[in-house]
Amino acid sequence: MAVNIDFDAVQVGDEIPAWSRETDFMNWNRYAAVNDEFVYIHMDDESGRKALNEQGAFGMGNLRYTYMLNALREWAGDEAVIRECGLQFRAINQKNDVLTVTGKVTEKQEEDGERRILLEMNVVNQEGKGTTPGHAVVVL
Repeated sequence: MAVNIDFDAVQVGDEIPAWSRETDFMNWNRYAAVNDEFVYIHMDDESGRKALNEQGAFGMGNLRYTYMLNALREWAGDEAVIRECGLQFRAINQKNDVLTVTGKVTEKQEEDGERRILLEMNVVNQEGKGTTPGHAVVVL
């Protein structure tokens, strides 16, 4: 359940609560169904291997983007505005990976009438390897 946070209570260096999912074909199918993203490399092991991923099918990059947005929404609450969220894909999401979104407050700003929280973000796998470094700006 999302809880609205208080700008004044947030401190630089604070970490947002970890947000995790184990990914597999079921998760990928749900995402593909909603986004009309049935791409063979994400659904079929043989196609994944042909795309040079020895383990077979692999997860969608944009699914990790939605995980970041979910983590931000759960942390900041429904009244917050996610002004910006940018990321880079640096590693493949393999089948059955446990992905955890991490985030750390790097700056607070009051600008143009907005109270902004800047965060450094990542999606790490079960081995602690960052797969999707990024950043976010949340307006409270």
